[in-house]
Amino acid sequence: MSVNTIVLSATDLGLAALLVLLLALTSWRMRLGLGGQIVIAAIRTTLQLGLVGLVLKVVFAASHPLWMAGMAAVMLLAAAREAMARQKRRFAGWWGFGLGTGAMFVSSFTITTFALLAVIRVSPWYTAQYAIPLLGMMLGNTMTGVSLGLDRLTEAAWERRTVIEGRLMLGQTSVDAIADIRRASARSAMTPTINAMVAAGLVSLPGMMTGQILAGNPPMEAVKYQILVMFIISAGAGFGALIAVWVGARRLFDDRHRLRLDRLDNPA
Repeated sequence: MSVNTIVLSATDLGLAALLVLLLALTSWRMRLGLGGQIVIAAIRTTLQLGLVGLVLKVVFAASHPLWMAGMAAVMLLAAAREAMARQKRRFAGWWGFGLGTGAMFVSSFTITTFALLAVIRVSPWYTAQYAIPLLGMMLGNTMTGVSLGLDRLTEAAWERRTVIEGRLMLGQTSVDAIADIRRASARSAMTPTINAMVAAGLVSLPGMMTGQILAGNPPMEAVKYQILVMFIISAGAGFGALIAVWVGARRLFDDRHRLRLDRLDNPA
């Protein structure tokens, strides 16, 4: 059975936008202080996605590795900036930006490349139609895991600094002194991804699967792609968070196993 794809018009999108405006108005009437943020977020969503659509049209038509590399670099830098901005006590200097960038690069790019070469087996492997959406989903979820993990790590290290220093005075190494905080930070970073996997199909239909079904693709094909996406996203976000938390925990100490909270941008 063939299903015709329904093309959305500007009027259709405008009707959906009315719901967001209604939410903003309700927030304003309830004095939640979120009305302006909702409107700005909706405008940014429209402009950003519209711009991405135009860029993707050019990239898909060119299908050149240089275009792919350029867009991937922009996506990585944007994700790294957002990950850094969500941390209350980020690392000072280039570490504040470089730690998240490095963790996301190693995790997201490695697993996306693996999926393109070994699972989807598209030729050429850098085909934009497959590479850009996969990398975008990987970076978005890994960004969340990295930012949550590092924020929990630095905040807990600051709040429990006396406990950590007490352990160091008792002869523990820096690895042992912060081990429980490191594990808690990793769990905090990985929890959203685990919850998404547990709820998929029972509580919610993930976005990629919903989009494919609405576009007229067979449900089972949409399911298979969604399972693939959930698995690689979970791996990417998990490994990215583990890398960031582990390196960040090491950065909080010097070679003499002394706690160095002065390496944070906002230690007070």
